[in-house]
Amino acid sequence: MIEPTFFCIAFAVFACSSNNETDPNAGGLPDKEEPLATDFAKGADISWVTEMEHKGMKFYNTSGVETDCFQLMKDLGLNAVRLRVWVDPKEHDNWCNTADLVTKAKRAAELGMDVMVDFHYSDWWADPGQQHKPAAWKGLNLADLKKAVAGHTADVLNALKAAGVTPKWVQVGNEIRSGMLWDEDAALSGASYDVRECDVKGSNSTSEEVKYRENFANLAAFINVGYDAVKSVFDDAIVIVHLDNGYDNELYTWFFDELRANGGKWDMIGMSLYPYWTMLEHKEYTADRTITECIANINSVARKYNCDVMVVETGMECADDKGNLASASVLAEGKRQLARILKECKENTGGRCKGVFYWEPECRPNQYRLGAFTEDGRPTVIMDAFK
Repeated sequence: MIEPTFFCIAFAVFACSSNNETDPNAGGLPDKEEPLATDFAKGADISWVTEMEHKGMKFYNTSGVETDCFQLMKDLGLNAVRLRVWVDPKEHDNWCNTADLVTKAKRAAELGMDVMVDFHYSDWWADPGQQHKPAAWKGLNLADLKKAVAGHTADVLNALKAAGVTPKWVQVGNEIRSGMLWDEDAALSGASYDVRECDVKGSNSTSEEVKYRENFANLAAFINVGYDAVKSVFDDAIVIVHLDNGYDNELYTWFFDELRANGGKWDMIGMSLYPYWTMLEHKEYTADRTITECIANINSVARKYNCDVMVVETGMECADDKGNLASASVLAEGKRQLARILKECKENTGGRCKGVFYWEPECRPNQYRLGAFTEDGRPTVIMDAFK
């Protein structure tokens, strides 16, 4: 929804599953704790943590005791982490590359936390406004593009396996409402609909000229080779297809009908749910309406496609317009909204919603508006919703 900068935004996810279970002890990590009970995942995407630590940022519990970020998440009641991976982010200091992913995944696994891997299939951010091919993949024909997707997926997961980490969930693409691996040539494009220039983030254009051409068959093929690559390394991993705007049943029905018609495969639907951004874009919406419609959407798609679902991204307002910590009343409202999402996803979906992940809660107010920590690195009351 907004252009990602160093500390910016991504959207939520939604997932469907075939009830596969992964042994979180696989891989033989040394001295790791017993896995947490994870029938319902209470998680966070903390992909920025190593970059933040490199910049000197520290984390503290509510008593002011310095605490490792992963340990702090566990102490706050979370049992899972989500970690993104980019293909070749060398222009962005290599954060979220394969090596960085493995480092973070090992830290989570050593605490007995489940791990979700979020493939962007891009050198940097991928979301509905930008699904750009990695530089090394430009100019490839369709067959070689599919090989590149499969190879990258398998290579990353094999690196995790070699490090003794077994992910429970793997996303093939991030918020792919508009597809992935865009191309102006429809024969090569994985766009799910024609993407206009004015709809592409950072284009600074008002032109409605089509920039990337729709080819849902290619999109399904890219998803399928990613799916197969996941299963070739971790057969029990739950493969997620993730869209934004989790409240929008029409979007999900259109997309997954098209994906199914084109032979697409998935185990779980991942959904992004951001009441704050929805209210900004749609003045008729309230936070509670957004949540209510998301829960209805979860139930609808779980029935229609006979799969499980997960809210893989959510976040609450934690900062004001100037980047200062939000008022106590705003933070309390954020806690209320998150508590409602957690409760209804767990109790009002017939067991089909398998968890909720907060996106980058460890961020400070002046770094990202929907984080959940104070400027000095302590969790706000928003995080109490996970307890």
